[in-house]
Amino acid sequence: MGNSLNRNPMTLFEVAGRAMSAQLVRMNASASNLANAGTVSASEEEAYRPVRPVFAQQLDARTGLSTVRVSGLIRENAAPLRTHNPDHPLADANGDVWAAPVDENAEMIEMLESSRQYQNVVEAMQTAKQLMLETMRMK
Repeated sequence: MGNSLNRNPMTLFEVAGRAMSAQLVRMNASASNLANAGTVSASEEEAYRPVRPVFAQQLDARTGLSTVRVSGLIRENAAPLRTHNPDHPLADANGDVWAAPVDENAEMIEMLESSRQYQNVVEAMQTAKQLMLETMRMK
């Protein structure tokens, strides 16, 4: 989806801001998955399934700048883990409970990676700002 005709061309700072927003969505999805790790439900259908953001490219044809946008969140189709625990209050008629299929190690890696990407964008934005200031001082 491109910019509408009445908008100004995309700036480097807008590109960076959108990239930072995308990484925040990614971190929040991992945080939600981690918060639900280990939760159990009474049925397979009710069990929590991890969420993942879906990203899409957004190109500004006027400037040639490309950035990212979040086109949505999807639930993974991972199967919940069935555990036999007849003493659990949520146990079904067979004595089973269904745990969220969240890989805590993978979620921590996802969170760390998105945090690093966020920091990379911040540093790139600071460099661009510094170069702009130095260019203005030269005039």
